Amino acid sequence: MYKLENYIAGQWITGDGEGQLLYNAVTGEPVATASTKGLDFKSATDYARKTGNPALRKMTFHQRGNMLKALAFHLRNHLAKFYQISYKTGATKADSWVDIEGGIGNLFANASLRRKFPDDVICVDGESHNLSKNNTFMGTHILSPKEGVAIHINAFNFPVWGMLEKIAVNLLAGMPAIVKPATVTSYLTEAVVKEIIASKILPLGSLQLLCGSAGGLLSQVTSQDVVTFTGSASTGLMLKQTPAIVNENVPFNMEADSLNCIVLGKDVTPDKPEWEIFVKEVRKEMTLKAGQRCTGIRRIFVPENRIEDMWKAIAASLSQTVIGNPLNEKVRMGSLAGETQRNEVKEQVQKLLASSQIVYGSLDSVEVMDADAKKGAFMSPILLKNELPWSSAQVHEVEAFGPVSTIMPYKNADEAIALSKLGKGSLVSTIVTADYKQARQYVIGASTHHGRILVLNNECAKENTGHGSPLPLLVHGGPGRAGGGEEMGGIRGVKHYLQRTAIQGSPTTITEVTNIYQPYAVGKKGDKHPFKKYFEELQIGEQILTEKRVITSEDIDRFADLSGDHFYAHIKTTDFTGTMFERQVAHGYFIMSVAAGLFVDSYEKNPVLLNYGIDELRFTKPVYPGAEIHIRFTCKEKLPNDKRVIEKPEDFKRGDDIDKGIVKWLVEMMDETGEITGVATILTMVEKKNQ
Repeated sequence: MYKLENYIAGQWITGDGEGQLLYNAVTGEPVATASTKGLDFKSATDYARKTGNPALRKMTFHQRGNMLKALAFHLRNHLAKFYQISYKTGATKADSWVDIEGGIGNLFANASLRRKFPDDVICVDGESHNLSKNNTFMGTHILSPKEGVAIHINAFNFPVWGMLEKIAVNLLAGMPAIVKPATVTSYLTEAVVKEIIASKILPLGSLQLLCGSAGGLLSQVTSQDVVTFTGSASTGLMLKQTPAIVNENVPFNMEADSLNCIVLGKDVTPDKPEWEIFVKEVRKEMTLKAGQRCTGIRRIFVPENRIEDMWKAIAASLSQTVIGNPLNEKVRMGSLAGETQRNEVKEQVQKLLASSQIVYGSLDSVEVMDADAKKGAFMSPILLKNELPWSSAQVHEVEAFGPVSTIMPYKNADEAIALSKLGKGSLVSTIVTADYKQARQYVIGASTHHGRILVLNNECAKENTGHGSPLPLLVHGGPGRAGGGEEMGGIRGVKHYLQRTAIQGSPTTITEVTNIYQPYAVGKKGDKHPFKKYFEELQIGEQILTEKRVITSEDIDRFADLSGDHFYAHIKTTDFTGTMFERQVAHGYFIMSVAAGLFVDSYEKNPVLLNYGIDELRFTKPVYPGAEIHIRFTCKEKLPNDKRVIEKPEDFKRGDDIDKGIVKWLVEMMDETGEITGVATILTMVEKKNQ
């Protein structure tokens, strides 16, 4: 019998003893054993902090992002192997796609987030603040990677996605991870980690794996560590109260199974497309991954005059679902992850039957294709009906973590919102409606109790990602019973692993610390015009002060004719009584154009490839004819612009072969008094010297 290996302190090792026996969920045959008995958990956390953490902290956000991208490409080359193992967990091809390729997609998505961060080991968080009258003292916030380890305790239902969606974020932030997947499906996680380690893409100590019990791992945490947990609310609460976590104030992010719901809008009738959309969404969420999803639909709320038609429509749809061996192409729903999980689901259904009745499915029998229902952990989808949702506590408290959902009636929109809240906090809710007012009312009313709300109708039906699909760039989590945590969420998720620190000092000092030019810092004089310099040659704070240009009334008239902008304030014959202006005023965009004419080094080719855009453009003082405008032009920030990965020759675009970066420039437009009339950040794409 194969014994799963743990990857600890740079070594693949097995735990002591026989370990827990793991089974093929489809055939009931043994697959492997898993044990962490005898492992030195202290050595694991020490190795992560002393080896993995320093190596990752030395890398910039962009280097770490590119590392994730390389890892994603590497794992894509081993999909066939992962799929074959995944079938043993009872997952169909569609289930496995969400788990495996969805997890790899998380790596790609987080890799792309590097563009939101500087090419540095720290980043500035939010706006800077001038704290003095004479502009010599300021403050800002920076984010830097914590010096500990991220410990991820994951659920059994997504052995690949559950790991990759978490480590993608902590690795981008610059922290190593120890992953403890649920034991029952850990053989798939082990296979993926073996490929990750074999690739040598991650620095040593960046990732460790435990296949089995977490033992005393959480007793080793310190204040610099972060713990995340996905699973049942009761287990999460128990772990959250670990003395070391409480005493060290360790951040604990919990994403717990919840009683998510879907609501049919009162406007939806059987003849509308939203009716079928609703039915399909319920069926999908009940049968995908055999209902073993923390985001699965457990409660179905339907207007009371539609409940009979709707439960029959759902039952008819469920009856078309072929259950059985996931290796068979006709099968659309596989087995649960194991016999233990099936028994737990049946026990929970028995509790629900105290106030509900089964209107579709059976607890005792299930028809399967190409499999033995007795040997595999197969189960029929169960649709229950509860006529009295206000007086039935179980339906809002008991979760059967499988293909089980309960349909219930509601009278009006306020009642639907109130019923949704009886779940005491959920990861996600969906409302299916074509009525925008109903959608707004539900979203506003229910948002306090849900981490995500999907508004589903015919407009987005073809391209929506579904009720149960968390996305890397959106927050995944929910209040109350759902755990009160947040995962993923783009930049928000990365910040869980970063320490925010307020820093204060002179603008020049803060510029040197952050590698971002701060207003009022002392500029640096270059040896030539900055537009004649390659990306590597430019220095943050490099600055020029341009010649002056007198703005005339004729200039303003010509710009009005050229642009077509004849706003009254730009016409010299206007009566300016009662307006904000004294007389004819220059267009703000004309002054911005004048600025470009003053700071751009023209006529000859230079390393500046193109103008990439303008950010934060503001006009702060009117410019009247006769004003003398000059520009203070400063190199504010530099960001890499990685070459695109071109997999097909036909995808090549002009310029793809040029190494380049993005340079942000602070443009300060000033008049003859020295006052700023406008300010902007412009972006240029600049060629690198060493092609």
